[in-house]
Amino acid sequence: MLEYRFDTQLLIEGEGLDEDAIHDYIQAHIPGDCLLAVGDDSLIKVHYHTNAPWQVLEYCASLGDIHDIVVENMERQARGLEG
Repeated sequence: MLEYRFDTQLLIEGEGLDEDAIHDYIQAHIPGDCLLAVGDDSLIKVHYHTNAPWQVLEYCASLGDIHDIVVENMERQARGLEG
């Protein structure tokens, strides 16, 4: 049993994006692990393991246009099923 089931990945496209601020907000407000928030002031890739992927999506959508969204259930993958 995984502590955090959902592998959540997406891109945020916008203006004046701050990867450190995004990283710090997600880490402080949404439980999870394996957080990456990398990019520049116009494009950030976010990768996070969480049980609340909708919170990640909601926060990121408040910062800009989100796309290339992937949410996979890692428990299903571990059992050999499609995530």
